Amino acid sequence: MAIEFIKNPDERNDPPRPLLEHLMALRDMLVFAATAWAVCVVIAGVFSPYILEWLKSPAADNQELLQGLDLTSGFSVIMSIAAWGGTALSFPFLVFALLRFVFPALTRREKMIILSVLVFGTMLFTTGVGLAYQKTLPLVVSAFQQINAWVGLPVETIRIEGYISIILKTIIAFGLVFQLPLILFVLGIFGVVTSDGLRKKRRLAIVFTFVMAMFLTPPDPMSQLMMAVPLCLLYELSIWAIWMRERF
Repeated sequence: MAIEFIKNPDERNDPPRPLLEHLMALRDMLVFAATAWAVCVVIAGVFSPYILEWLKSPAADNQELLQGLDLTSGFSVIMSIAAWGGTALSFPFLVFALLRFVFPALTRREKMIILSVLVFGTMLFTTGVGLAYQKTLPLVVSAFQQINAWVGLPVETIRIEGYISIILKTIIAFGLVFQLPLILFVLGIFGVVTSDGLRKKRRLAIVFTFVMAMFLTPPDPMSQLMMAVPLCLLYELSIWAIWMRERF
């Protein structure tokens, strides 16, 4: 299947198809994607106790404070983990369904660009998630506890629903914003942006990065810096990558 994806449509002698066949192919894609998502949601829900233990790790010494305060707390946590975890787990299948639908109409160069974007996008997303999970979230939990102690409001119980919400939003936010250099590079390929233009807008980009980090991370300076500083470095990397693409 992977070999078929990168073949040139002309080599496959794939003639234009009638509208009805395209609609049937679209229907099959949507059915496959919906089925894959539903199955992955169920799998994530079944393994939610193990996923919850993984999500609780950034709390470190505060794990014993995580408690469910409502009768429906367990169900709410399962639903959150199933929805987000199932979507993440089904993403490769959703991408496969989409590629199987659009690839027959693309040239070999277009296919290679899309596959390269997917590979590097996955690597950047994984890097962002790893940074959030390993470095940022433990600092966030510790910072909030120190703030609570400083104002004289020691927290003896942490509501599990609120904690899971912060963890999931932070992880997803880091994974998504780390796609910035890839987006800029693709725009550079198509001539939408240039390396000189990005250099001239460097200061504006830095300000925008810190503002975006302020809205996408919990309200503590450390997590904002943990997002903004790598993004600034990735912005510089994007400039050099586009510059090399322009030269070669």
